[in-house]
Amino acid sequence: MTSHDSQQTHTTHELIHDRADALLALHKAPEILTVVNVWDVASASVIADLPETKALATASHGIAAAYGYEDGERIPLELMIEAVGRIALSTSLPVSADLEGGYGDAGETVRRAIGVGVVGANIEDQMRPHIESVENVAEVMKAAEAEGVRFVLNARTDALIRRGDRPLDEAIEDAIERGRAYLDAGAACVFVPGLIDRPTAERLVEGIGMRKVSVIGVPGSLAPGDYERIGIARISYGPWPQRVALTALQESALTLYAGGFLPEGTQTLT
Repeated sequence: MTSHDSQQTHTTHELIHDRADALLALHKAPEILTVVNVWDVASASVIADLPETKALATASHGIAAAYGYEDGERIPLELMIEAVGRIALSTSLPVSADLEGGYGDAGETVRRAIGVGVVGANIEDQMRPHIESVENVAEVMKAAEAEGVRFVLNARTDALIRRGDRPLDEAIEDAIERGRAYLDAGAACVFVPGLIDRPTAERLVEGIGMRKVSVIGVPGSLAPGDYERIGIARISYGPWPQRVALTALQESALTLYAGGFLPEGTQTLT
């Protein structure tokens, strides 16, 4: 019987270069890359089975919650790497992992993620000083280069969601400045989370570049097609898919407790 570890190593050596190239091409394509975030093998399998799915992305919040931890690097790195590795092993699609701020050593964390088959990642700047944040991106790309992988870094800046009392214009300019620097350091894309309206999306694309900006879909966001027309490269959904699933689970439980039935069309996992 082949162990999980040996299967994972085999899969990584066989496919990681092709998967990395495929993920990079998806970010450069004129069509927006829509990724519905997953948190375990079951959710990954359900999403990967859809013909519309071109790549998978994990959500740190979802994986942490599945293990009983709060988000914010509370889950041990070993568990996070194991979780994203199992997801990468379960699919032939490229997998990008949410690795938060890098767990204290972003380069080493990405090296370990590559080792389990991950070919892209989100790394947060957490509004560290500008120079430190750029160096963090450079260390990630240096580690990927040492592994021989064209790693797709979706460098995240928290300039908007952590703007505090700063005027929005100032926060947007900060996001643009940081984003440009992250691209210069080797990132493929710049992730600017928050509720991004049309004027903000247009300014980010104008300042950072066409198909170089990634956003998150939250209640109140624009439709993916609207972001695509503006020039956004990628939209993901963070913890929201897990919340949708858990809401459906809770609602189904209430129906069953009331003497009802399972929903029509419930999928059977194999």
